Amino acid sequence: MYTEKILDHFTNPRNLGVLEDADGIGVLGDPGCGDYIKVYIKVTDDHISDIRFQIAGCPAAIACGSAMTELAKGKSIDEAAEICDADILEYLGGLPEEKAHCSNLGAGALQNAIINYLVKALQQQEHVTVI
Repeated sequence: MYTEKILDHFTNPRNLGVLEDADGIGVLGDPGCGDYIKVYIKVTDDHISDIRFQIAGCPAAIACGSAMTELAKGKSIDEAAEICDADILEYLGGLPEEKAHCSNLGAGALQNAIINYLVKALQQQEHVTVI
């Protein structure tokens, strides 16, 4: 049912946890009744220098969250923003059809974290006074 890579990412998720000094945070899902993910990114020189995630979900969702962090870490903001569910599925070697939707969680939450980072950066720029 699951590839060895999926099982590995489920049993040994990469970058799991909270990033206290995150530059951007993105969430997706419903914590009350289903799969839910929260992604934290740290950005240095326009690249994702660190990324963490917290998740409540099935083994496929956990594996997809872990895979997403591996795909995004070290990428530029523009490159990371292009990561989609198909990239996660390909990285993991596919998922059973009934679990393919799990890849949407990681990609969507990553995009939300990037949007959060960009909005914060824009707000900081607007508060800068040029003399």
